[in-house]
Amino acid sequence: MRGLVRVMVVWVPDWPVVAAGGVGAVVVLEKGRVLATSAAARREGVRRGQRAREAQARCPELVVLKYDQQADARAFEPVVECLEALTPGVQVIRPGMCAVQARGPARFYGGEAAAAAKLLDRLETYDVPGGRVGIADGPFAAEQAARGSSEQTRVLVVPPGESPGFLAPLSVDVLEQPTLTGLLRRLGLRSLGAFAQLPAADVLTRFGPEGAFAHRLARGVDDRPVVAREVPPELARVLDFEPPVDRVDQVAFAVRSMADELVDRLTELGGVCTTLRVEIGTESGRIHEREWLHPRWFTAADVVDRVRWQLQGSGTATSGLTSPVTRVRLVPAQVDPIGAQADGLWGGGPDERVHRALSRVQSMLGHGAVVSVVIGGGRGFGERQTLVPWGDRPVPARAPDEPWPGALAGSTRWPTPAPTTIFPDPLPAEVYDAAGAKVEVTARGDLSAAPAAFRLAPGPRVADSNKLHPITAWAGPWPCDERWWDAETATRQARFQFTTPDTRAWLFTLHRTTWHLQATYD
Repeated sequence: MRGLVRVMVVWVPDWPVVAAGGVGAVVVLEKGRVLATSAAARREGVRRGQRAREAQARCPELVVLKYDQQADARAFEPVVECLEALTPGVQVIRPGMCAVQARGPARFYGGEAAAAAKLLDRLETYDVPGGRVGIADGPFAAEQAARGSSEQTRVLVVPPGESPGFLAPLSVDVLEQPTLTGLLRRLGLRSLGAFAQLPAADVLTRFGPEGAFAHRLARGVDDRPVVAREVPPELARVLDFEPPVDRVDQVAFAVRSMADELVDRLTELGGVCTTLRVEIGTESGRIHEREWLHPRWFTAADVVDRVRWQLQGSGTATSGLTSPVTRVRLVPAQVDPIGAQADGLWGGGPDERVHRALSRVQSMLGHGAVVSVVIGGGRGFGERQTLVPWGDRPVPARAPDEPWPGALAGSTRWPTPAPTTIFPDPLPAEVYDAAGAKVEVTARGDLSAAPAAFRLAPGPRVADSNKLHPITAWAGPWPCDERWWDAETATRQARFQFTTPDTRAWLFTLHRTTWHLQATYD
């Protein structure tokens, strides 16, 4: 058929399982459903699309892994490179599946089947067993041929011009358009052949452009070209030390030229590095690896600073290392277009000046000397704050989306905004009712009276101690029982929020008969 190109599709079944390194009965889940299964899991009745609980009911020994799309793609990259060593122009359809024009390999290796066998042998050599190859007119028919091949033959060749007949008995579900296929099934069109018999003009009018494209696929008229992927440039830089170096300052000095080369190469390509992975090999055989983030992008000086911080830890720039360094490898883990990170027309403004000042202080005092606060989960505001070094990924120590029984407001969603000041050592206080009596909370969580005013105990940190603050509004109590199973460490307290006439808000806790000021909202 004119305009169609012979395409060869290479498919590795169950690739997410292979990429995850699963052995035995393994499934990979995405959004709570089975995305891929191993052969052992399929023998137990586990199928793609099942819920995790149903799959585990069919196979109690099932190993469940979470799908990682980025790791999946990274693991497939070396596989594509090994195929490109035999034939150029490989197009990645998805991790685990790629396409190449069949004409070139067929002429070089003496036929389409011989070329497919050569590619499969290459995969076996690279320790990727079980590959399949489908050859047909167009990428869609070739993909269905690869999926329709058997474990014995592993290669299915659809002769030129016979793709429509090969596709006709297949289910419309292979189009992977749930909305369209659901409608086709309700209309009684359950196979690609039945769908292909409809007039093209009527399909375009009824189903729109997406339906017309699916109709072309069903008819075997897939004239999409195979577009070779652009091989990413090699950006990683490696520096070997012979003999090994045992001083931090010596390593940092040697890395400077490599950092300049890396930044210059990224500039030539029109990009900047925002996430850098530093791998340090030592004479002991260990490899110390860490990813560093940057609020904007890494300069050569920033790269040297990260290498130095990773080496010295809590030591100094001239301190010795526990094991001499044999290799330093710099890998730009994330590269953004330089235009997305460029300064505005009139400069970066206050934010840019703050960033440069903090980075300067951090370079002089060390990585952990400058920190920012990340709000996470917990029952108290003191537990919720996590101090993260400037430039690191803002990951809280406790997940905020988990249930926190006894948390303020009794919900997994904390009220906003968070307090502006949290006292590491809570301030003693007294809370009174309208008659001047101290307010208490019973074992059932009931108040003895409504709070009317409070006074902070005298102390050097309290500017207005002994001053009586009238309470204009209040909320609570929120009781919290912590470690109730351990009599020595068990604590029972109630939390309150007060507001005063000066529009300030206060967070108090009551433990037994003692009140404490925990935080303030300014």
